[in-house]
Amino acid sequence: MTVQDYLNDVAEDKKESFVKLQQTILKSLPKGFEECISYNMIGYVVPLKTFPGGYHCDTSLPLPFINIAAQKNFIVLYHMGIYADQELLNWFTNEYPKHAKTKLDMGKSCIRFKKLNDIPFDLIGELISKMSMEQWIKLYSEKLKK
Repeated sequence: MTVQDYLNDVAEDKKESFVKLQQTILKSLPKGFEECISYNMIGYVVPLKTFPGGYHCDTSLPLPFINIAAQKNFIVLYHMGIYADQELLNWFTNEYPKHAKTKLDMGKSCIRFKKLNDIPFDLIGELISKMSMEQWIKLYSEKLKK
């Protein structure tokens, strides 16, 4: 499956918002990350040529950073940086109410959007741009050693 195949398969009622989310990420993504299919979702990863150790759960896979998926009842964004960096998580949770009318629906690394007209694309773009590939590799490596 390719990224375009994934986009083609997104349900019509979610397609416009999902594509806008994907474009927001691409526009805001720091240099070095690559877009691909990762875990049956669209992923933004540190390529193996840059970080040959890969993901510790399966070292043949590139290090994941962000994934997006169109689920049955919502669109979801997984951001490993907010899972690993408490300061970034605090920033995001404090900023979210300033940009969205709905309550933040979040798990450890996932942000669920059920109301597609209320996705705070500007805030998502800012979140995406806050961590460089080098910062993510350093943070991941430090957390892995613990």
